Amino acid sequence: MTDVTRSSRARRQRWLWGAPLWILALAFLTPFAWMLSTALKRDVDAYTVPMQWIPDPATWEAFGTVLFGESSIVPAFANSVFVAALRVLGEVVTATMAGYAFARIRFAGRDTVFLLYLATAIIPAQLLLVPRFVYFQTLGLYDTLWALILPGMFTVLGTFLMRQFFVGQPGEFAEAARIDGASEWQIFWRIYLPMATPVMSALGILAFVWSWNDYEAPLVLISSPETYTLPLSLTNFTDEQGALSPSLSMAASVVSIVPVLIVFLVLQKRFVQAMTHTGIK
Repeated sequence: MTDVTRSSRARRQRWLWGAPLWILALAFLTPFAWMLSTALKRDVDAYTVPMQWIPDPATWEAFGTVLFGESSIVPAFANSVFVAALRVLGEVVTATMAGYAFARIRFAGRDTVFLLYLATAIIPAQLLLVPRFVYFQTLGLYDTLWALILPGMFTVLGTFLMRQFFVGQPGEFAEAARIDGASEWQIFWRIYLPMATPVMSALGILAFVWSWNDYEAPLVLISSPETYTLPLSLTNFTDEQGALSPSLSMAASVVSIVPVLIVFLVLQKRFVQAMTHTGIK
């Protein structure tokens, strides 16, 4: 078989695999295209049938209103960034250290404790909202951003993900380091932690998206408009009768997804590496 024939066959195989993926990608992108199109329209044009994909006229007025108007989402955007940053930092740190302990440090009842901790994942998050409300109200943290940050710093999935990574790493590294006199902390910090950066990045992406899109917990634990996060702030673009302003709502939604896209585009390679290393399909 000649090189030209092999090259032609490889191109055909790439097209056979690539064409369905492009079609699927376009199908997933269609709602986002509709969202951007609606954000650039006047409210009256948003209800036109058949739908007008290209706004005529296109206007950026909705973006100016949601960013600089009376119901600006900028304070809520800043609150969401603050909450997400601390939750991601806290979850990555606690999950990495707990995952290493459950995978590499031998202590009595280690596997039993881990299974019990893992079993808490079956408790619905909605079941914990009322206890959290009472608990944070007692501590004086109700209606503060810390009521959203603290519970998000400790997650079962994060610990499980990190443990799976550390379990899959060779134990010879630790044994060699111990022979050289390294402490457990030095083994963790200098040997295993640098190898765990792809998994930590993946966990950071997941934690950021969960925090950024969280609506339920802020709805229960936050009451003051000045402490609203972005999902709560998006409800400001409805009137007393529940009537929705399509252009304002879609403009605010477009702004809200920009940080998620940036985080994913920056860390997507590490995310793929993490899924490969941990064996999660």
